[in-house]
Amino acid sequence: QVQLVESGGGLVQAGESLRLSCAASTRTFSNFAMGWFRQAPGKERQFVAAVSWSGRSTYYADSVKARFTISRDNAKNTVYLQMNSLKPEDTAVYYCAASTVPAPVEYEYNYWGQGTQVTVSS
Repeated sequence: QVQLVESGGGLVQAGESLRLSCAASTRTFSNFAMGWFRQAPGKERQFVAAVSWSGRSTYYADSVKARFTISRDNAKNTVYLQMNSLKPEDTAVYYCAASTVPAPVEYEYNYWGQGTQVTVSS
């Protein structure tokens, strides 16, 4: 079992930055690819970013490319999502998830965190 706990969400103004963290309770964290997804009110959950087990490969949704950066620290069992130039349309609950592959689809992920709210005001 892998437990994931997100933190770092909050209320910011458009143009500001936030960094989300996701701490994993597993000794085999470096075996997992990690992803971030988000779900806005009334919408389906969507892929945001993913990182390979080593951290060398990263993948992004077009809507966040060049603004968000995913990274991981395997020594700390933590994955991060640095979000810059935030927009009101980035408002959502953000979830981290663990998978065997850094895929952009939910069904590839076996473990999920409880989510952290990000609200961007205009």
